[in-house]
Order: sequence, then structure tokens, then C-alpha cells
Amino acid sequence: MRVVIQRVSSASVTIDGIQTAVVGQGLMVLLGIEEDDNQEDVEWLCGKISRLRIFDDKGGVMNLSVTDIKGEILLVSQFTLHASTRKGNRPSYIRSAKPEKAVPLYESFISCLSLETRSTVRTGVFGAMMDIALVNCGPVTIVMDSKNKE
Repeated sequence: MRVVIQRVSSASVTIDGIQTAVVGQGLMVLLGIEEDDNQEDVEWLCGKISRLRIFDDKGGVMNLSVTDIKGEILLVSQFTLHASTRKGNRPSYIRSAKPEKAVPLYESFISCLSLETRSTVRTGVFGAMMDIALVNCGPVTIVMDSKNKE
């Protein structure tokens, strides 16, 4: 399971010209799910995201988590995070989980992240064509992979 986490001033999802989710200060999280991912991956990543200290304290030091600042979270499923570009120029998505595997893990991720952060997690729509708008504050962007726990 792979995530791209961005510290944002605001972020939104628009589908077919209709804005379906909006958040203020907090996190934009893109989530990629692989075929071999499981609940352990969900729990590890949600714990890390909820405790990740990337918001400034009063001294201007990144020392606070999204939970500490009571920030908002926008979570969007993005299968392209597992694109393989080893051969040729057309990415392969063979490692990305099929919907029958990915949807339950995505839903579990939403619940787990909400529980860990004590916050409502706004979402995109799984499998939909979405326009994502965000203001990356900093910029701060972090990539984490549950199979490469750095």
C-alpha cells in the first residue's frame, strides 16, 4: 500500500463539474492499493499518517500532527501510484489491486484513518474520473509505502 501525503491549506474533489468534497487546512492523501495488501498495511499507514508531525508549532518548527491541529483530511484512491514504467513508455498497472480487493481495503482505510485522527475523512469516489484541486502548503509532500517502512 502506497500513499502520497500533502500538507494542504485546502483541497477539493470535483466530479462531472460538481464539487463533491472540500477540506481546509490538513492533509490530501492519495492511496494506492496493491493485490497483496491487507489490513495490517491499512493499520500501519493510518497510524503513521495520524502521528506524522508536519505542521508548524508556535515556533515555526514542523512538530505537530494533523490530529494535534484538528486538521481535515481528503483521501482519494489512486491506482496509478503502483504504475510500473520499467518497459516502454506506457505504464503498466498490473500490481494495482482489482476493485473486489481494493474497495474493502479502501473503505477500511477511511474508517481506520478517521478513528486514528478523531476526524471526519472526506473522500473522492472510488473508480470515478475526478479533478483534484489543492494548495500544497510549504510545499510538504511525503511518500510512504507499507512494504518499505522507512
